[in-house]
Amino acid sequence: MKIGYARVSTREQNPALQVDSLKAAGCERIYQDVASGAKTARPALDELLGQLRGGDVLVIWKLDRMGRSLKHLVELVGSLMERKVGLLSLNDPIDTTSAQGRFVFNLFATLAEFERELIRERTQAGLTAARARGRVGGRPKGLSPQAE
Repeated sequence: MKIGYARVSTREQNPALQVDSLKAAGCERIYQDVASGAKTARPALDELLGQLRGGDVLVIWKLDRMGRSLKHLVELVGSLMERKVGLLSLNDPIDTTSAQGRFVFNLFATLAEFERELIRERTQAGLTAARARGRVGGRPKGLSPQAE
């Protein structure tokens, strides 16, 4: 069964384009959220994820409508694949029901891991450079005057 998910960031935005595209793609049910991409609370997405069964295909209008970050998206799609649920993005080259789509997704996952490693390396280099200049990180030792 194809199940659609649409998200807009604010109430002023209209999800009609997404919903119409999902209907045209053959979605039998469509879940909708109004939430910023950075927010973790997405009640319709949570309900949808609980309803999906093996063999279902989650259809989205665009990848950025689903994940808060590349890392979150990779984890979410990995979870779907473990449950034998496909993901089809109507405006991105992602269709995990095909070998080519799984390849593209795995490429995204590899890039996400690479991005995390680069961030970690830059953070470590920055901390090392700060220490070499005599900067001590962390909060001051001891109690604040208010706590004494």
